[in-house]
Amino acid sequence: MRRRGLRRRRDFSSAYWSFCVSWVALALSLLQGLSIVHSSTRINHKPPKVVGSTNLPGNESVTISPTGTLLFQNFKSYMSGIYTCSLVFKPTTEQEEKSYLIKYVIYAYSDPDFYYEFTARYHSAPCNSIYNSSFEKKLLQILVKLVVELGCEISLQKSECHHVKMQRAGMQNELFFTFKVSSLETSKGKSVCQSSVCDVSRRLRKAKDLIEKFFSQQVEVLGKRTAPLPEIYYIEGTLQMVWINRCSPGYGINSLLHSDCPNCCVVCSPGTFNPHEGTHCLQCNRSLAYAAKHCY
Repeated sequence: MRRRGLRRRRDFSSAYWSFCVSWVALALSLLQGLSIVHSSTRINHKPPKVVGSTNLPGNESVTISPTGTLLFQNFKSYMSGIYTCSLVFKPTTEQEEKSYLIKYVIYAYSDPDFYYEFTARYHSAPCNSIYNSSFEKKLLQILVKLVVELGCEISLQKSECHHVKMQRAGMQNELFFTFKVSSLETSKGKSVCQSSVCDVSRRLRKAKDLIEKFFSQQVEVLGKRTAPLPEIYYIEGTLQMVWINRCSPGYGINSLLHSDCPNCCVVCSPGTFNPHEGTHCLQCNRSLAYAAKHCY
């Protein structure tokens, strides 16, 4: 068999991506003539193997093993793109030479991060009162202490005071809080826990449970209170929680384009970008790179 090299159509440079994949085997479908194969770095099934050799001098990140499996080491987002593998061989010495040309698209991707967003309402002092801002700081301190040992953090998203008209009580002042709880390593880019028991999802669920318990206890304490209610207190039943997915900048979720992994954060294709930690790649005709974070 005579083997020809693997070549990149072009180098799609993009900003650095922290997610790495070590020695991942990628699938190639061996088809007659020209074919396009879409692949990602986490295909687990056992595909047909293609024997060949790389034609990338000095590039140690892309290799083909002796058994013919295409391997990437420390895969980064800028390595996403279209690859071409050409093979020329004779099934037997008597048969004519045959050739195959295979093109396949490889996308870097990762599982989405997520955080919990909470909203809660409190009966409050007059909206211009300094007691409201003082209470806000104390409440935030309590919530931070609740989750800090879990490697999670609380951040206040929004705090507003409104005059609310009640059916029986007339006008009253209410504080509207919106805050989120997230994992420290996903928000700061550093791992605070190396043990396998420190799963992000598990820690966030524990943090959610502690927060819900804290607000339930406030209702219980007020229910047992014989003295008049304080000026600022939690309004029962107003705590709401939503789960919010997020992708790193340069990545997005697109179930139509990537139906084999509909909930994955996949690099934004050329012509799109994602500047924030959202879940959608936005249209940008000037963006020519994979995993673009800006529309130049």
